Amino acid sequence: MGEPREGRSAFHATISGLVQGVGFRYSACREARRLAVSGWVRNLPDGDVEILAEGEDEALSRFLEWLKEGPEGSRVRSVKSESVASTGYYSGFTIEY
Repeated sequence: MGEPREGRSAFHATISGLVQGVGFRYSACREARRLAVSGWVRNLPDGDVEILAEGEDEALSRFLEWLKEGPEGSRVRSVKSESVASTGYYSGFTIEY
């Protein structure tokens, strides 16, 4: 378990639209890793996707912008996000099932 660091923050987000069955989780995981963002992504029973992301402020901002577009084949209708405390707990980005 890590420690929160200066200049790092976190957000919890729910993405709605055509975001399941189109590679959204895989693509989000790849983008998060590219940006050095840690946390997780998972499908929700109602068809939405849920994400918890921690990282440098600039990387998180870029990741959130990417989530608003999503991968090719997805149709993001809305992204609801809220800032949460960065815990430093996550060392990578994973797909949760």
